[in-house]
Amino acid sequence: MKSKSFFINGHTLNPRSLATFTASHRQHIEINSSALNKAEIGHRFLADTVEKNNRVIYGINTGFGPMANYILAHGQIEDLQKNLILSHAAGLGEKLPDEYVLAAMVVRLNTLVLGHSGVSPELLKRLEQFINLRIIPVVPKHGAVGTSGDLVQLAHIALAIIGQGEVVYKNQRQKTAAVLKQLGIKPYKLKPKEGLALINGTAMMTGIAALLCVETADILSLAVRNGCLALELVKAYSDSFGPVIHQLRPHPGQSAIAKTMRTVLANSQLIRNRDGLNKQANQSKEVHKISDSVQEFYSMRCLAQVLGPAYDTLSHTWKTTEIEVNSVTDNPIVDWEHKTFLHGGNFHGDYIAVAMDQLKMSLVKLTMLSERRLNFFLNNKINQTFPPFLNLDTPGLTLGLQGLQFVATSTTAHSQTLAYPMNLHSIPTNGDNQDIVSMGSDAALLTGEVLENARIVLGIELFALCQAVDFLKVKNRLSKQSRNLYGFVRENAEKVTADRSLSLELQSFLAKLKTSQEINLFKKF
Repeated sequence: MKSKSFFINGHTLNPRSLATFTASHRQHIEINSSALNKAEIGHRFLADTVEKNNRVIYGINTGFGPMANYILAHGQIEDLQKNLILSHAAGLGEKLPDEYVLAAMVVRLNTLVLGHSGVSPELLKRLEQFINLRIIPVVPKHGAVGTSGDLVQLAHIALAIIGQGEVVYKNQRQKTAAVLKQLGIKPYKLKPKEGLALINGTAMMTGIAALLCVETADILSLAVRNGCLALELVKAYSDSFGPVIHQLRPHPGQSAIAKTMRTVLANSQLIRNRDGLNKQANQSKEVHKISDSVQEFYSMRCLAQVLGPAYDTLSHTWKTTEIEVNSVTDNPIVDWEHKTFLHGGNFHGDYIAVAMDQLKMSLVKLTMLSERRLNFFLNNKINQTFPPFLNLDTPGLTLGLQGLQFVATSTTAHSQTLAYPMNLHSIPTNGDNQDIVSMGSDAALLTGEVLENARIVLGIELFALCQAVDFLKVKNRLSKQSRNLYGFVRENAEKVTADRSLSLELQSFLAKLKTSQEINLFKKF
């Protein structure tokens, strides 16, 4: 099949397009010709300035960090760039997922084509070539503090560009030199500032953040779908998600969630209005108890009020990430329009770090919401309707979904432990030159962990809710969307009657849930 072109111009990259690209092996990037021309102008200004040797420019003819007051001889300028990469490619730990690294490469390229990094068109084309051939550098997990950029992690990408280190190519981890030799590609020789330009930015944390934004939209959609199905199973009243109550408290996220709930539940035969309940009003002076519940538990009745802030947080994070992927995050910045170099701190990762921490906390709360609903349906002392642990066989002899609740509880607790904001873990480093750091890359990675935990807990809840559908035998009374969701679950996981090990079955189910194209409810994302 012919590959599709994905154009890079420095201005139009967004989380959805980046996620689509990293998930596809048929899409190729192509640098916009005008962007190449702009990069050439910036590079030429830098090269001319270096040749004149009449300015002190950080990272070009000076050392780095606390050694910036060491001025280099003209013949040492290119060696400095290589030394920067070799010294900083010092990461340790397990390798980052290939899609994270590929996303970071695309983000960095998108920044470089803006023309304010001073790199040559040759470097841009080499990075484009690596991306299109899916030569993915091996980047260790540990090393970035997210200030002066994701230096250590991005250095491992630059290390591959110059022909060293390791890469993943055609799903095999190999020496970079061997892959380049096989493909007839010569190792790239860095020009002035090009080593610094490759690593001095927020591309790693931002690439990860972009992918997590897209996944979070799916997780939030699943949380809404689960909540709606739970409301149907308890025959909830419609006023909690009706339009009037949310017009009286018009937070954007709350309103969006409630509107989505009304769409999902539009043709449910199980949701009730309050007419039947009102007929039970006490017409005498005696106190008496009615069998119906007047209000649902908070984990169902307050769905829009709890998931609304998560929606708003995702909206903010999405916008922050979209700005960041199309921004210049270098130091110094090559301001060729005004014939100068700007020394500043656009490499500081706090925007992404704070956004990731906020998204992470929203995902933790979403997970807690799901775990509480799961507990409601498994605890017959509370729900007073279903058998213990939704046991469809012989309670006492068989245990139903009891084991799954342990998994959901422990996974939720793990996410609660990870909820503390990573950006507050700033520790001065680099000879105290970097005295306040963002920890943005780790903030993004921890958010990824919390997101996967949320998927596990939501998946377990969904499995349990479908077990409850089977017990009540109400499949045909569900809303159309809930019925389709139930069908998806039953295509991939059978109900539990006799006890069986569910680990492998549910791992497969969760994988299919992750790749489903029908989960997302929000066109905005």
